[in-house]
Amino acid sequence: MKNLQDLREKGKENFPGQNTLAGVCRDSYTADMKTVNSPTKGILEAEINEAVTRFEKEFMGRGPLETKTYLLDDLVIVRLKGVLTRAECQLAMANDPHDGRELIKRMRHALLEKGRPLLEALIQDILKVPVKSLHTDLSTKTGERVIIFSLEKRPVSEESEIAGNQTLD
Repeated sequence: MKNLQDLREKGKENFPGQNTLAGVCRDSYTADMKTVNSPTKGILEAEINEAVTRFEKEFMGRGPLETKTYLLDDLVIVRLKGVLTRAECQLAMANDPHDGRELIKRMRHALLEKGRPLLEALIQDILKVPVKSLHTDLSTKTGERVIIFSLEKRPVSEESEIAGNQTLD
């Protein structure tokens, strides 16, 4: 995750004493006499967006047009819009679209399975929680992919530490 580390280092140069990512400051401060250094839920979601988009570009060959991540309890839901190439769109609209769609889904599924260890490692690196399982589906009609990561436990965020619990709420 060199790119995220580079962004953090650049942020420290621009804002001494603060960690930044994409213009969002991640301050270390004291709340109820307790120093909080964990990232916010929003920053974790942004880091996952960037990591999954980079994975799609570098491993799958093309990145999504839009990525949105949702952290819910011990689940990470990533929604990717616009993931199909022009060739895949043509194949999905072929004379027998069922065969074309199935071919696209099988190919994309096989590629994701091959890159699964890398993708799971990216999520674990960001959240500091092991991934229990990964589930995915791709719509050849809308060009959307959904990836769901089930985690071993709930990740910790700045908000959960301030509230005195260890969950992302």
